Amino acid sequence: MVKKIQKSTAKSTATSSPLSGAIKDSAQQIWLAGLGAFSKAQEEGGKAFDTLVKEGLAIQRKTQAVAEERISEATNRVSGMATEISSKAAGQWDKLENIFEDRVAKAMNKLGVPSARDIESLMERIDALTQQVHRMSPKLPAARKPAAKKAPVRKAAPAKAAKPAARKTTTRAKAA
Repeated sequence: MVKKIQKSTAKSTATSSPLSGAIKDSAQQIWLAGLGAFSKAQEEGGKAFDTLVKEGLAIQRKTQAVAEERISEATNRVSGMATEISSKAAGQWDKLENIFEDRVAKAMNKLGVPSARDIESLMERIDALTQQVHRMSPKLPAARKPAAKKAPVRKAAPAKAAKPAARKTTTRAKAA
């Protein structure tokens, strides 16, 4: 029986050997084609990678240029707005200052404190009267020459406000 099996396998290998050889050759060719494709992909993959890196750099530079342009536009707009706001604020401060000065002048006028204009007009009037007196009586010695410089005007309002407060304190101290 063993001899029969050996004979039948020998016959089958002889008949199947051209088919199996063709299959082996085909498999070998497929394997080699795969290796060739892999090798080519490795060579061209490096080149493709380098090309992609170069394209990425170009895109990054373009993007940075556009971003910098947008930033400069935004900066210009913001600085323009800041300038506009600061000029409006300066105008408002000027108005506020004028209102404050007017109110202080009114308050001082109500208290009877003469203004700088009042003092100037009084000085001019005194000078005019002095000149008239000299013309009318030439025998009198020259009393005074007209002032060449204007005297600085002192603000008396704070000093007056400080004195009554001090008096009230002393009055309270005596009462206690």
